[in-house]
Amino acid sequence: MSIHEKIVNLRLLMLSLQLDAIIVPSSDPHQNEYLNTHWSFRAWLSGFTGSAGTLVVTQHHAGLWTDSRYFLQAATQLQDSGIELHCMTSGKGLEYDIWLAEQLPTGAKVGYDGNLLPIHQLDYVQRNFNTVGLNVVLDVSAIYGLWEDRPPMPKAPIFEHDTKFVGMERSEKIKTIQHYLTQQKVNGYLLSALDEIAWLFNLRGSDIPCNPLFFAYAFLTPEQVVLFADVSKISPELQQQITQQGIELQAYEAICTYLSAVPESHSVLIDPVTTSVHINQFLQAKKIHQESYIRHLKSQKNTIEIAHIKKTMVKDGVALVKMFRWLEQTLEQGTVEEIEVAQQLRHYRSQQANYRGESFEAIVGYNANGAIVHYRPEPSTCATLQREGILLVDSGGQYLDGTTDITRTIALGQPSEQQKSDFTLVLKGHIALLTACFPEGTNGIQLDTIARQPLWKHGLNYGHGTGHGVGYFSNVHESPPKIVPTTNGRGVTILKPGMVMSNEPGLYRKEEYGIRIENLMVCVEGEMGDFGRFLQFEVLSLFPITQQLIAPILLDETEIRWLNNYHNTVYEALSPFLNNEEQIWLKHQCQPLNRTTGL
Repeated sequence: MSIHEKIVNLRLLMLSLQLDAIIVPSSDPHQNEYLNTHWSFRAWLSGFTGSAGTLVVTQHHAGLWTDSRYFLQAATQLQDSGIELHCMTSGKGLEYDIWLAEQLPTGAKVGYDGNLLPIHQLDYVQRNFNTVGLNVVLDVSAIYGLWEDRPPMPKAPIFEHDTKFVGMERSEKIKTIQHYLTQQKVNGYLLSALDEIAWLFNLRGSDIPCNPLFFAYAFLTPEQVVLFADVSKISPELQQQITQQGIELQAYEAICTYLSAVPESHSVLIDPVTTSVHINQFLQAKKIHQESYIRHLKSQKNTIEIAHIKKTMVKDGVALVKMFRWLEQTLEQGTVEEIEVAQQLRHYRSQQANYRGESFEAIVGYNANGAIVHYRPEPSTCATLQREGILLVDSGGQYLDGTTDITRTIALGQPSEQQKSDFTLVLKGHIALLTACFPEGTNGIQLDTIARQPLWKHGLNYGHGTGHGVGYFSNVHESPPKIVPTTNGRGVTILKPGMVMSNEPGLYRKEEYGIRIENLMVCVEGEMGDFGRFLQFEVLSLFPITQQLIAPILLDETEIRWLNNYHNTVYEALSPFLNNEEQIWLKHQCQPLNRTTGL
């Protein structure tokens, strides 16, 4: 069925439901960024596969709203679909709500699946709709009947994340949460975010692509703990272990009935960002809306987790050495497809201990494809690499002992002076952020400008954030810490020791090439000053930054020193796990750089 036919069928259904518009987000009942195919309705309906975007359909217009990461991808995938691309402006909210308010008459009905709509977003949308008399209809489950071959909910096993990796028993974590509830004088705590549930119970699954999570809800009181999940996915042995620790197991679907029975006199903590409107309507108790306490606990990795992450970075670096060396050797003999690079990344990572899959689908963008920020190579359309131009590779792995995310941009031939200048300006911003010292209480918005300054001085910029939190064998994009330029809630989190984050400034020249340099880093304590404790970052990722693309004259001595020290660290960490030929290759990549003469 073509996209045109799907939209026509949707409009016919809207007429029968008396809806003037329908909003189809990229979401599921737990507000995940990456979706199980069961919930990928927007992608099925529109043909756009990016992880962020909202489809809005009226009887006369179909539009897709997405951010700058996906402008080029969406323009390509929506071509000839009849769906218009609406390019969102950073920091200006949802935008489609304003558009609907301007387009629809007073009294119009707008459909939205309450399962996919978080509480805070409904509040925001209704404020704008109420001013012009639009009504939100939250029960539109009939739309899924259009998807005749909709994939079923997953049945993959739920498994234990061993304490030797996480450093804290689930019983200890639960005790911490229950003590917090007692301090807050509340009766309950509803959990909807899958990464929070996985962290709390030291359990993992594979229901979400690239994120080792499972569909579940949880409800805690100072005396009781209930986990709502597909119990058939938990082995009898693990079930027994869980229940012996005082945790009650109930079916995933039982959450609604359970919430309905919570006394109205009770007070319950709810995160309005991750809790759906659908689930919320079953709870009649007093609801206290606040950011989830667990989000902050899990974002600060403990010493055992950080020690494991550092070992994982060595494994990941070894895999990258093998892949980039393979690429170099293969190009000497002929050409390589972008998709082959992604396949080789998976292959070499899979040879490392405790590997459990990719942390996201690898971005392998050659020349103009590199300018598409979240480009994914497809077998039928991917570009062919040759010994010229620039290649951007952004990839990561999920290991039992850590999650990785790293980007390297390399030259496959002789780079131009503009390419060298662009790359070096990005590198300067990357180094500036990694070496920043900042007082306790600093947030991501305050740090974001540090990475952009070298580009801004030349009238250049990039449209995405500079850094995101990274989970521990969990979501590669972990909330709440962010290093971003906007004040829409993503960058206001105070950075604290133990937070693992990315550092990924970039520069993208449309239809030419893209440049991004990304390392993971951990926030650590620095010096005590007259005004209190200062914090800084320690780099975690271990792989050379290509020197062929550097214009040394644009770097100062401090930046040169940092780069040479980093490369020395990379070689010392990785070389013991490489054969002689690989060590020679790595040694060449890590040779000292001189500001005036280059290598």
